[in-house]
This record gives sequence, structure tokens and C-alpha cells, in this order.
Amino acid sequence: MARTMTTDARKKDTREKIELGGLIVKAGLRYEKRALLLGLLIDASRRIKDDDAERSRLTAIGAEAFGNDGE
Repeated sequence: MARTMTTDARKKDTREKIELGGLIVKAGLRYEKRALLLGLLIDASRRIKDDDAERSRLTAIGAEAFGNDGE
């Protein structure tokens, strides 16, 4: 039983990582260096932490990108 739960958790984790990687591709950043990608994400995380306007602005950009693909 525990083995099944571990396998299911690993599958879920793997699927989530694949989906997150897809976001990098969708953003047009597939060929950027990993250090740059991490820097972008860290910077964005810091900027949205206490800034609801910036969070909303970035959310709108993302929603528009998903809307263009029908997702």
C-alpha cells in the first residue's frame, strides 16, 4: 500500500514538473540558460510578494497568453 502511494506521489510530482517546463516553453524561454530562468523567477517572486498590482498585471499577461491558445 505504501509503495502505491509513493508511486502515485512520484507520478503526480513528475506531471507537475512537466507542466511547469511547458510554461517555460510557452513563454518563449526554452533556450535560455537555467541560471537566467531561475533569476527571472526569483525576481518575479520578490516583486509580487507585497505588490498586488504587479501580481494582477502579470496574471493578466499569463491569462491572455493562455487565452490565445484556447487553454
